Amino acid sequence: MEVRYACKRRYLRIHSKWINIQKKRYKVKEMKTVFVVAAVILAERDNERIVFATQRGYGDLKGGWEFPGGKVEKGETPQQALEREIMEELDTEISVGDLIGTIEYDYPTFHLSMGCYECKIVKGDLVLKEHEASRWLSKQQIDEVEWLPADITIIEKIRRLL
Repeated sequence: MEVRYACKRRYLRIHSKWINIQKKRYKVKEMKTVFVVAAVILAERDNERIVFATQRGYGDLKGGWEFPGGKVEKGETPQQALEREIMEELDTEISVGDLIGTIEYDYPTFHLSMGCYECKIVKGDLVLKEHEASRWLSKQQIDEVEWLPADITIIEKIRRLL
């Protein structure tokens, strides 16, 4: 769907980006917004907090590192979606805690809105079903992986939790 914007102002704000329109008409392709949730799974090892990260095994962003999770289905709360996604992707039951933050990020073909929640393992062994690899990362190791662009925006908040 294409949307035409005509405006007397010099700038127009679209998805947190300002576009200089200089009193002209511009065609702006409206981006689809994808609502997802991510599990920031925390644990303790050797008196140190660590976080679980996965390497994406499919799609355009294959190979990038992310916090596991997925789309929120119609009728689900973000917490229910996260519990379902982690069970499907990692065969693990989690408890979902507080919202750490929401990421708003523009990829070339869609806008991502991702709620990141602090989580703990209740039962299971984090079996990789859709990911290529996984790592437990400490505060010092969190920069050792190549994070996906959206996920990297919340790394500093997560570093403070570790």
